[in-house]
Amino acid sequence: MKVETTKLPGVVILEPVIHRDPRGFFVETYQARTYSEHGLPREFVQDNHSRSIRGTLRGLHAQLAQPQGKLIHVIEGTIFDVAVDIRVGSPSFGEWVSVELSGDNFRQLYVPPGFAHGFCVVSDHADVSYKLTDYYLPGDEIAVAWDDPDLAIQWPITTPLLSHKDANALRLRDVLSRLPKYKYIV
Repeated sequence: MKVETTKLPGVVILEPVIHRDPRGFFVETYQARTYSEHGLPREFVQDNHSRSIRGTLRGLHAQLAQPQGKLIHVIEGTIFDVAVDIRVGSPSFGEWVSVELSGDNFRQLYVPPGFAHGFCVVSDHADVSYKLTDYYLPGDEIAVAWDDPDLAIQWPITTPLLSHKDANALRLRDVLSRLPKYKYIV
């Protein structure tokens, strides 16, 4: 497996080995021993699957009391996937990275706890699967505005389809007081 680090500590892009032949392909999308050798958690407690149509933007979401690490991959279609560092006190606070994930490229993105995550669909539809390191806790989630000018994320769409929650999300500066403080060893 190829592992590519990003400018955000802990956020990595993974490219599993794909075995192709005239019948199709086989790919191992997760194996605890291999992934833990590359610094990812061995234990995920929840798997989610979403299907969205072109132009849908989901995010930017994070949980506070039970922050979740997420291992994201696309089963079918293509997404523009984004991770934003929202760890107060982090040297990379407010910075973001993006990657194109698709059912054709088999790339995965690991987003550790303490980061907001979101994606938009750039194909006709996309089936997205993600493994989580902690359980979803209703009422614990925050949504950061996808178009927060302080973040200046360069989304590939200008007028996304949004949920009510995402359409009313606040800027990162407006949710700062709710974010937990993190300590870093320098």
